[in-house]
Amino acid sequence: MIYAVWLPLLVPLLAVPSARRGAESLPPRTAAWALTGLALVLALSSTAALTLLALDGALRLPFVAALGHLSPNLLGDGSPATVPGAILAALTLAGLVGLVLHRGRRHVRELRAAYGQLSDGASAGDLTVRQDECPDAYALPGRPGRIVVTTGMLRALSAREREVLFAHERAHLAGRHHVFLAAAEFAAALHPALRGLRAPLSYALERWADESAARVTGDRALTARAVGRAALAVSATGPRRRPGLSLTATAGPVPRRVSALLAPPRATSRTHRLLPRALAALLLASAALSVTAALEAATDMHAGIEFAQGESGHGFGRADGD
Repeated sequence: MIYAVWLPLLVPLLAVPSARRGAESLPPRTAAWALTGLALVLALSSTAALTLLALDGALRLPFVAALGHLSPNLLGDGSPATVPGAILAALTLAGLVGLVLHRGRRHVRELRAAYGQLSDGASAGDLTVRQDECPDAYALPGRPGRIVVTTGMLRALSAREREVLFAHERAHLAGRHHVFLAAAEFAAALHPALRGLRAPLSYALERWADESAARVTGDRALTARAVGRAALAVSATGPRRRPGLSLTATAGPVPRRVSALLAPPRATSRTHRLLPRALAALLLASAALSVTAALEAATDMHAGIEFAQGESGHGFGRADGD
């Protein structure tokens, strides 16, 4: 187990850079699903590895072994660092779980506070307009979700550009993009290397909403102009404080998004078809390696525990017979 258990902790260090580069070649929706899925698999595998490391050391402690009715001497030759490493793994695991719970509570508080402020605005359907001269607009998740826009943003855009903005934010709500963000953030809390996936995921989600708005309005140039103008209006007054899981059309590298909307369709060559498949294979291999290593370590530990319990039971039987 000692070798396999380390792989899930190391795989994210290699997989994240590849995923960041490769996500650029995928369609936005596919990239969002791939990045989120990869983050969750790697985070859960690394957490399982920490749990196994902590358990491996704990089972060698006499009082824990007595509770499990096993002989610590039969668990195999542990290195001198087994117990200290287990203590470190247990402390790390406790800290990570605490961080996940803390972030979860923070997001709940932010969403409750944001919904409490909606009473100050005028609502119609899924749209809430707040009286605020500072331009801002975002999709607020909930049941049901809301599109929040300030009067300052409405004044900064033309009527057709407002349609693009609303279509963009509705795409965030319809696609439940806040779930993708929450999954990636909690994964990053469980393994620090996975923080590198948050920026490309955020970009993929905004591009996903951009393409949805372009389909709804039927005008890619208008969509690009609306996104750019909204971002300029927000930058003129500075960023606004929003809930962490809210999404906005003005987020991320806006010039890059505008260029993607205005770019002509690329000819689909064999290279362009093979690259996403190769990337998908690489990411699947990384996830499979992490999961397989964690399962192998768990299986190895389970076999060792069964052996130690069986031998320990036989020993007690001989003592009773004597």
